[in-house]
Amino acid sequence: MSGMYDLHTHSILSDGEMLPIELIRRMAVSGYTTVAITDHVDNSNTTSVISTLKRVQASAALFGVRLLCGVEITHVPPSLIADLAQEAKDAGADIVVVHGETPVEPVAPGTNRAACSCGYVNVLAHPGLITPEDARLAAKNRVALEITSRGGHNRTNGHVAMVARETGCQLVIDSDAHAPGDILDQHAKFIVARGAGLNEAESTQVISLNIDQILSS
Repeated sequence: MSGMYDLHTHSILSDGEMLPIELIRRMAVSGYTTVAITDHVDNSNTTSVISTLKRVQASAALFGVRLLCGVEITHVPPSLIADLAQEAKDAGADIVVVHGETPVEPVAPGTNRAACSCGYVNVLAHPGLITPEDARLAAKNRVALEITSRGGHNRTNGHVAMVARETGCQLVIDSDAHAPGDILDQHAKFIVARGAGLNEAESTQVISLNIDQILSS
């Protein structure tokens, strides 16, 4: 399915400000047809977050939004990421995002490598100064790398775009929305892409992806 998408958002199920359905409604009004709610999880709450979000899918559909019930595996020791990602998929997650090695948080070294090596992971969020070696693993395992609009995390967008181009990685443009003001309209998404160093054609392509292809990994 193509159209306006965001594969990385947060609700009150973790550190977001909105109920899941309020987030969905605001995204619908902004033109989105596919939205992933990917609240922060570790081993304590993965299955409960997924089961709660599943209860909102029917309501989201009434607003014209395909809700992807997901998780963002956050600050989990790298050696445990693969098992937790599999647990999330087994529990019914439509998408698994891993909180990458952003320059503004003390993410454990090796997190990017663990995510890029895992076939159960769909998106590596804000991967910071990701290495070409890890990016090649991401390309091999069909893990998309994120260009983000979120302050702080977005400091390395240009590096992520450059490495993705060199290694053949799929890019996605996400908001990492926590509050209403974080939601991007189509023009804002295009500016984020161009600001990361993508040319006009690349920017147009990455903001109008067929999300089913991303999720088929």
